[in-house]
Amino acid sequence: MSGRIRILLSTEGTYPYHQGGVSTWCETLVQKMDMVDFVVYAITANPFITQKFGLPAHADMINVPLWGTEEPKEHLEIPFSEIYLPKKNTTEPHIRDVFLPLFVELIHEILTEVKSPKKFGKLLVSLYDYFQEYDYKVSFKSELTWETYKALILELASHKENRLSEPDIYGLVQTLGWVYRFLNIVNTPVPDVHVTHSTAAAFCGIPCIISKIKFGTPFMLTEHGVYLREQYLALSKQPYSSFMNTFLIRFIQSLATANYAYADQVSPVCSYNTRWETRFGVPENRIRVIYNGIDPNVFVEAPPAANEVVTVVMVARIDPLKDVLTFLQAAAQVKQKFPDIRFVVYGSVSVPAYYEQCLELHAELGLGDSFVFAGHTSNMSAAYSSGDIIALTSISEAFPYSVIEAMMTGKPCVATDVGGVTEALGDTGIVVTPRRADEVAEAILTLAGNPELRTALGKEARERALNFFTLNKMIDLHLKSYVRLAVRAEERVPVVRRREESLSQQKLLFDQGMALMACGLYSEAAQHLRDALQAKPNSPISPMILTELSNAYNHLGDYDQAFVELEKADALIRLLEIA
Repeated sequence: MSGRIRILLSTEGTYPYHQGGVSTWCETLVQKMDMVDFVVYAITANPFITQKFGLPAHADMINVPLWGTEEPKEHLEIPFSEIYLPKKNTTEPHIRDVFLPLFVELIHEILTEVKSPKKFGKLLVSLYDYFQEYDYKVSFKSELTWETYKALILELASHKENRLSEPDIYGLVQTLGWVYRFLNIVNTPVPDVHVTHSTAAAFCGIPCIISKIKFGTPFMLTEHGVYLREQYLALSKQPYSSFMNTFLIRFIQSLATANYAYADQVSPVCSYNTRWETRFGVPENRIRVIYNGIDPNVFVEAPPAANEVVTVVMVARIDPLKDVLTFLQAAAQVKQKFPDIRFVVYGSVSVPAYYEQCLELHAELGLGDSFVFAGHTSNMSAAYSSGDIIALTSISEAFPYSVIEAMMTGKPCVATDVGGVTEALGDTGIVVTPRRADEVAEAILTLAGNPELRTALGKEARERALNFFTLNKMIDLHLKSYVRLAVRAEERVPVVRRREESLSQQKLLFDQGMALMACGLYSEAAQHLRDALQAKPNSPISPMILTELSNAYNHLGDYDQAFVELEKADALIRLLEIA
């Protein structure tokens, strides 16, 4: 590998068109990693949305709208002939003999309860190859395709073991429409890059899967939340029929499991997420947690707030997942015992009906001016600094920026035990049970009446944030991951020299270390790998040993040493190339 690393960063409904935690994370990677060339592969609902983030000179973009286009290839800058000729070539015999067999296999794989992720991935590649030559719209809109789909679904629904409700005509049309819209991704050429990086185990992983199978491109997968779990929650609120719900969740299951199967590195933003990933079959040796990071120069340590009364701040959108209703109830309980206190919520309204519920409860509890909805703020650091205590009452989170931002400003937190919150806070805040207003109130009272405890926890929180959750650490870990995947140290060891080392003491120690790694005994594995390096420091397999030693340190939480070992691997690879 020579020159700059080129990364495909694949997003879905987020960067660079929408704001939010995932978009903030993407913006940080793209803007700060100016030593890397990015191709942002942005999957969007339609082509008419406004871009919220500008891209730097070292980043290009491919925009893939799923709705809002008449021609599936409208988003591609290609000559008319490349649209016209595939349409002309797509005849009924081609659809019947080439497309439909793939299409039928795909629907079977979507609807089966026992997933075969490798098969699903290969089907995506076969369809990708097909649409390089034939037309997407003509193939899907063919009468042959509709009749085949209708007969197939009715046949599958007729067998009780498939656990499919019989669909109505609307359900048939809608579900085929979903396949047509979502799979427009396979109708889009995948660029040539060193590494692909998907921001979720979702539809945005499709180009990464295709590139992995077709070109051998290493695939990195980041999970902020657990996509499959989030979709289960979201679908429970949709007014879909039983058949449509089943179809969509099984479609998403196929995608998620394929992402997990093909990703070379799965990097959740907190260890909490790993319990889901291992449940879906991701081996521990492919999981590397990379925490979100923030800039300590932006979220500076705040002086004690100059408030006349103790002020509790929440920075969160007005949304049922943030459970502002519990925060209101807790505030009312606190005021009964500690009247001189004020509550402020900074955040935009994402669910108006829920906001109305909050206002009704606010009035019912008689909180008046002691509890204020301050709306959206663009100065997050100032919002945290204005409080004496920061609160978060969410019922679901991944690894929330609001907690680590508060920690970085040196503020004590009261937060619910969801997602990676406990991981973030450690012993520097108070963790409470979700939906328990009494526990939230008790924790706030503990801090409100003890300014010395607030100060001590705030200082410990900032120290913890500086140790684990800085922007530089996050960027370094991603850069090391990109380099490690792009370099592929394992594949660069000459075969003959590798054979010569196969019976050596180094190889024996290395094998023992890898066996211990597979058992989750990372401390013992690290010792064997260090011994292997001492046996022959400059051997052809030493870069691979250093890479795995870094992996062991990563699992042990010694991230600084993990960086050091990867840097050694990088340097040794260059030395071996010169030799």
